[in-house]
Amino acid sequence: MDGGDLELGELLASAEAAPPGESVDVVARNLQKRFGAEHVSFLFVDLIGHRLVRLTAAGEDDVAERTEPIDLDGSVYGTVLQSQRQDVEADSQGSRRIITPVSNRGDCIGVLEVTLQHADDTVLRQVREAAHALAYIIVTDRRFTDLYHLRRRTTDTSLAAEIQHQLLPTASSCESSQFTLAAGLVPADDIGGDTYDYTLDRDTLHLSITDAMGHDTDSALLATLLLGALRGARRSGCDPVRQAQQAHQALLKHSRGLATGQLLCVDLASGVCRLVNAGHPWPLRLRDGAVEEVQLAVNLPFGVPGPIPYREQILHLRAGDRLILLTDGMQDRGAAAVDLAGVVHDTRALHPREAVRTLTAAVSEACRGNLSDDATVLILDWHGNRAPARKPAAER
Repeated sequence: MDGGDLELGELLASAEAAPPGESVDVVARNLQKRFGAEHVSFLFVDLIGHRLVRLTAAGEDDVAERTEPIDLDGSVYGTVLQSQRQDVEADSQGSRRIITPVSNRGDCIGVLEVTLQHADDTVLRQVREAAHALAYIIVTDRRFTDLYHLRRRTTDTSLAAEIQHQLLPTASSCESSQFTLAAGLVPADDIGGDTYDYTLDRDTLHLSITDAMGHDTDSALLATLLLGALRGARRSGCDPVRQAQQAHQALLKHSRGLATGQLLCVDLASGVCRLVNAGHPWPLRLRDGAVEEVQLAVNLPFGVPGPIPYREQILHLRAGDRLILLTDGMQDRGAAAVDLAGVVHDTRALHPREAVRTLTAAVSEACRGNLSDDATVLILDWHGNRAPARKPAAER
């Protein structure tokens, strides 16, 4: 075991011994001890994904000046998050400000900002390693404290929005050797009931995107019932058809309304995707530079009585495919002015995380920030057995 491993072991041990809300303090003390760091702070990506909120280490004397949210667009922080590469700048006093991405399996949690007097390549690498460790520390600690949830909020949250947010996965992006995925949800002024979900087991990637009819708490409660039924069926080992049937029966039994959705199970070895389309808008697929709709057969929405059983369909993914799942809020009313296929084509070289931001921003701008329905998109890049050309964060 080399010295770097010993230092990381000490950092992780100190984090585990500290209260769960003091992870940044632990990292700050570690960097101060090792390198004489002058300032250390962590900046969270907010719930909407457009701004950063600073969490300054205890003992900093200029907290009041450093707690205003920071817009990502056009900032060095946005560049670091997009590129997932460390940035180093020298100030007028000769100190070096180091901004390092804090990410976990492709999920951008935020950035670590450190000011040092001296930083050679070895120090820069060790700061990257500390930032990578901080990502794992935060993912663990946010199970035990609301601090990280609280600091990510830059706007007031309604009851419906609170319910909707808690239904979503804690990470909006995920990377694996076979795939990269990212999702985003821009809520309507009057919450519209959208959700997305994913999980990964040994040999299958499970995806879903749903749209519960109605608005505000009614749609949020319907979405809760729907997603609970889908997850319960999935965790019991059900295939997409059985998941759809159980969700459908749950909505009928409790008379909560109806919902559309798509359920997908992707075999990680072959790229064969089994899916059910319950009255939901067709996905888009980018293949060999061309964007097209995937014209699926359509079953009735969940909760609509009918004699026709849910039908499983097969979609074959090829290495290099980009699959885009979306809700009707990405297409209806003001959003219809957006050329979604054109934006998908123009963002083909971007990480799915950045492509999602571009798509949702285009829809939000077309609606002048006042969406009449939730706008949700999930992008899946399928690599197959070819690993994506990205290094782990600690190596960048």
